[in-house]
Amino acid sequence: MKFKQVFVLAMSLLLLVPSFAMAADHENEEQDGSEHEGEHTDVATPAGDLRAELDYLFSEHAYLAIVVMQKGIDESEDFESTVNALDANTEDLTEAITDVYGEEAGQTFHEMWSDHIGFFVNYVEATAEDDEEGRQEALNHLEQYRDDFSAFLSEATEGDLPEDELAEGLQMHVDDLIEAFDHYVEGDYETAYQSVRDAYIHMFDVSENLSRAITEQFPEDFEHTTVDTPAVELRSELNHVFSEHAALAILTMQKGIDGAEDFDTAAWALDENTADLTAAVESVYGPEAGAAFQEMWDEHIGFFVDYVNATAEDDEQGREEALNHLENYRDDFSAFLSEATEGNLPQEDLANGLQAHVDQLIGAFDAYVEGDFETTYDQVREGIHHMYMPAEGLSAAIVAQFPEDFAGEEMHEDGETMPDEMPQTGMGGAASGDSGTAMIWITLGALLAVTAGFFVRHRLGKEQ
Repeated sequence: MKFKQVFVLAMSLLLLVPSFAMAADHENEEQDGSEHEGEHTDVATPAGDLRAELDYLFSEHAYLAIVVMQKGIDESEDFESTVNALDANTEDLTEAITDVYGEEAGQTFHEMWSDHIGFFVNYVEATAEDDEEGRQEALNHLEQYRDDFSAFLSEATEGDLPEDELAEGLQMHVDDLIEAFDHYVEGDYETAYQSVRDAYIHMFDVSENLSRAITEQFPEDFEHTTVDTPAVELRSELNHVFSEHAALAILTMQKGIDGAEDFDTAAWALDENTADLTAAVESVYGPEAGAAFQEMWDEHIGFFVDYVNATAEDDEQGREEALNHLENYRDDFSAFLSEATEGNLPQEDLANGLQAHVDQLIGAFDAYVEGDFETTYDQVREGIHHMYMPAEGLSAAIVAQFPEDFAGEEMHEDGETMPDEMPQTGMGGAASGDSGTAMIWITLGALLAVTAGFFVRHRLGKEQ
């Protein structure tokens, strides 16, 4: 299945972060004495951790670049803060490259990477000025960057990443961002956001290829582990799903409070995603289980929508009422999750975690509304990065539930290793075991997005 991520106010997925993190801790404890212990059933190998780090940094780059370009052409007040966030991402990427290849290579990377961001900004500025010559000049610079940067990476990896393949991938990255921007400017938001999704997921291919090249180049530094075991593949898939959700949910909240023209397209994108998720959920538990969870989740999503609408109407009492409802929900839902996991996730810990993430989401939203954009984008980056915890936790839970399915090394046509039979997680593959704790997690996550889609679209849509 090609994943298309939720763009909307389904902030509730973030609330599950502590739960998934605790699941990861529990799974690691269990594996210490398990007969299935080993690289192929471990999601947190040195190579897997490197791939996850690069998953985060490269995908965040694409997301923030898109946000910068949109904010730039819209002349938004938070434009400078988005640029600062993108610059911070560049610094983190540079540090990652420096750690592997040294200071000189890190400096070269920083210069070339910063230049290519500048060319995108030049393209935006030329578009704003209706300067076709300037737009073409920016594209020419990006083409030269493609050739220079692919040569740099190929040399750094000692040819493990062929220059021509790198150039092709870099051109795809450029095309995705330019197409997303051009269609956004033209008001063709459906095509724009399809390109946004394409740009985001493409960066996970980049991180996989680079992390593979690094671990093959320096195998001792990564304890001879690999980036493409079935367990690590699953972790990376969830890195994509959860981080993209967080990134685009935050953006959609901003579009909603701003009354942006492309808000409805975010709802359309959610509908597309919801169709895939609905099929996945029904393949695990069927429509009856989905309906039972939806009743609880609809109410909870409504409280967040109430908070956004009350903010738009400057209704402090309405905001407080929404927060009170969320507090009650925290208690009810933590009890539900604790029971679902047979006490493996203590109710008190769950409640504290749920409240912490309610506070984080509300804080990020409030900071944006108040015009404190530096705080907003600090929290945006933290929110995206944090979602790699539930990705690790959920993948660990699934692997722990079905260890035999992640011990094989069957090669697919694309050369990647995958288990002989993947458990039914809603992300493709055939069912191979009874539904259990891991399946509860994935079903909750999927149902979350399903219910959020309908509720947010119709609740916020009516208000605008």
